[in-house]
Formats: sequence, C-alpha cells, structure tokens
Amino acid sequence: MNDVTLRGALEIIACVLFLVGLKLMGKQASAKRGNFISAAGMILAVIVAVSASGVDYLTIAITVAVGSVIGAFAAVRVKMTAMPEMVALFNGSGGLASLAVGLIELLPGRDVEVVGRIAAALAVIIGGVAFSGSIVAFAKLAGKLNTKPIIFPFQLTLSGLSAVATLVIAGFAVPHDAHGALLVVLSVLSVWIGVLSVIRIGGGDMPVVVSLLNSYSGVAAAFAGLALASPVLIVAGTLVGAAGLMLTGAMCKAMNRSLSNVLFAGFGATVATGGTAKAAGEVKPITAPDTYALLEAARSVIIVPGYGMAVAQAQHAVKELAELLIENGADVRFVIHPVAGRMPGHMNVLLAEAGVEYEQLAEPGDVNPTMENVDVALVIGANDVVNPDAREDQSSPLFGMPIVDVDKARTVVVSKRSMSSGFAGVENSLFYRPNTRMLFGDAQKSMAAIVAEFKQA
Repeated sequence: MNDVTLRGALEIIACVLFLVGLKLMGKQASAKRGNFISAAGMILAVIVAVSASGVDYLTIAITVAVGSVIGAFAAVRVKMTAMPEMVALFNGSGGLASLAVGLIELLPGRDVEVVGRIAAALAVIIGGVAFSGSIVAFAKLAGKLNTKPIIFPFQLTLSGLSAVATLVIAGFAVPHDAHGALLVVLSVLSVWIGVLSVIRIGGGDMPVVVSLLNSYSGVAAAFAGLALASPVLIVAGTLVGAAGLMLTGAMCKAMNRSLSNVLFAGFGATVATGGTAKAAGEVKPITAPDTYALLEAARSVIIVPGYGMAVAQAQHAVKELAELLIENGADVRFVIHPVAGRMPGHMNVLLAEAGVEYEQLAEPGDVNPTMENVDVALVIGANDVVNPDAREDQSSPLFGMPIVDVDKARTVVVSKRSMSSGFAGVENSLFYRPNTRMLFGDAQKSMAAIVAEFKQA
C-alpha cells in the first residue's frame, strides 16, 4: 500500500470516528464515550494532515503534546460559570485557524485551482467573522463588554457596505497574481464585519449567538478543507456547521424569535420594566426552615435551574436535595429551558456533573400543561425563562418567548441573591406574585441549609 492510499484510508477512518462519536453524543449515557471517539478521530486527522506536509513525526508528536497539555490545562482550570466564555474562545480559535489556512492558500504563487482559491477566500471571510464575533461574545459573556446591544446610527448600512466591499475584494484576491495587500484588507474587513455583527446583539441572546458562531467556524473549516482538498476537514467542518445551525434554529424556536430578529433587532437596547406587576404586589421573603416545611409536605416538586445555580456552584446541593425529596415520597423533575444559562446545554452539563439522572430532566412543554398540579416550583438562579410577562405583557421585550409557567404552581420559591433583573435586563414580575416566596442568599448555602433541615428531621 503506497503512502497516498494509506493516507486516504486513514482519513476515511477519521471521518467514521467523527460520525460514530457524534452519534454517541446524542445520548447522555454514551456521550462521554462518543467524545473520546471523536477526539481519537481528530488526533488521527491531525497526524495524517501534518505528515502529508512532510513534517517529521517527532515534530508532530511534540506539537500534538503541547496542544493537548494546553487544552487539558484550560479544561481543568475553567469554572463551570466560565464554560460559555471558553466555548466562545474555542469557536474563535477555529475561525482563526480557517482564516490562516485560507490566507496561505491565497498567497501569490500558490499552485491552487480557481475553485480552491474561491473556497480559500470564503474560509478567510467566514473564519474572520467567526473569530472576531466569538471574541466579542466572549467579552460580553465575561462582563468585559457591556452586555446591552451597542447600536449607533447607520450601523446596518455600514455592515452592508462592509460586506459588499469584502466580497468585491475577495473577487480580486482570487486570481493567482493577487497582491498580498488585498489579503490583508480582506482579513481586516472580515474581522470588522464580525465585530459589527455581534456588538449589536444583547446578552440575553448570547446562547443563540454562541451556537451560530459555532456553525460559522464549522462552515469556515469546511471551505478550508475544500481549499486544501482535505476530505476529513470537509467532513468535520460540515458536521460542526450543520450541528451548529440546527442548534441555532432550536434556540430561536425556544425564544419564539426569528434568526433575523436576533441578529438585527438589537434586543435589549431599550428595556421595559415588564408592566405594573411590581405595583400590584409585594416581595415575600422566606427562610430555609420554612422552605423545608413547604418541600417536606409537597408531593410534586419541579426544580428550574438557571445561571445563578452555576455561579453559586449549587448543583451538588440541589442534587442531594432532590434525592431527599424523592426519599420523602415526592415526584421530582428538573425542568430545563433551552436558553437557560449562557450557552446551549449549560444547565444539562451542570446537572450531569452533579450526577442527576437524565430521566429526571424535562422540557417546559412536558410540564407546563400540568403546572397547576405542582405543589412547589423551586427556581434556582433562573430569571428570564420564568418571567410571566413573556406570556402576559405585550410591552415586555420578552413577550412571546415560551417560558416555564412556574407562576401557575401552587407555591413558587425563588432562590436568588437579590432582586436584580436577568441577563436580558428585564424586571421579573414573578417575584411579586402572591404565590411566590423569595429565598434570598447564595444558592449553594440556601440549598445546603434546606438539606440540613431534612437530615435533622
């Protein structure tokens, strides 16, 4: 078997590993195994790609080891609250890599067919947008940039003109004798478009943005694969692009908003207070012992986690509380809103880390029809996804977004540090409802206190 045939066979094996790993990641029980299989496919793909370039195997081993150490160090050190920011950086890194590949293939004198050079130009454009957009998303998620939309006059016009200029320059950069300065301008414009696109999107839409940028990075990688004539890169990029686009659609559906509305509406630039609910009610605090009394008598309990649970690292205490409630004879379900947290699947990852069984998880549509039969709805750090104004107040920026209808439960207990609004900046009328009790304080300490009450009893 010659080197070309062997390389082709190894690339096919890598593609198969990607597909098998992705399939296994569709279920919680096999997700970990699927992740390892996909990682093995990626290692194989990297080795094949680099060896084909003529680099010696020692260099390959050293670079793979260095990258693995950096990745493992980052994964171990990152806090669960910072996971969305890390995902945004990963998306940006993928975009930057595709941009670099595209630039190299467009350099004057490179022996690349016109189709490959067109694909390289698209890799530069989409990769640049994914890179800079992800950096802006990272800054918003990390609180280093104002989470509200940054909007200025003629912003969309400027974005449109920049996009047209980028495509025109890309047309001039495709020929073999294109000047290197054009490539610099093309890269800068692509990065600029990414910045313009994401700064106008509010923090409440970041889960959608993160999944969309993930799709962008995959599409950019697929075009880079076309430029390099690399089947394994095409397959990997296409899988990431398709998965990200499907997830983006699911996020938009969960918010009852179109993708164009997310990208261009500037949601959150001006925020309503959410009607007159505050004037019609008052906040009713509750203590941990009183919360225990409510939960001890409850036969049906739902737990709605949010970003506040991640901040407090309360998932383990919540899981222990759920076990005690089940031992006490209660039916307990965790209701996960698709956009709870700062990235898709954020709450699922937290609960899986704590060992919560997948069968205990439910979606809002599974619980809302029978919410009146729920004795206690325990909301832990969630805000916008339980705001009844999204259902009742047409003046609210959240109006029309499907929520978890916890306000219809017999009693609602909201574990929260303060009365501050959610990430979307919208005041929550749930806090003033007559059946709502506010359990103020750190969520981990509050849940631990309730657990202690159960154990003492």
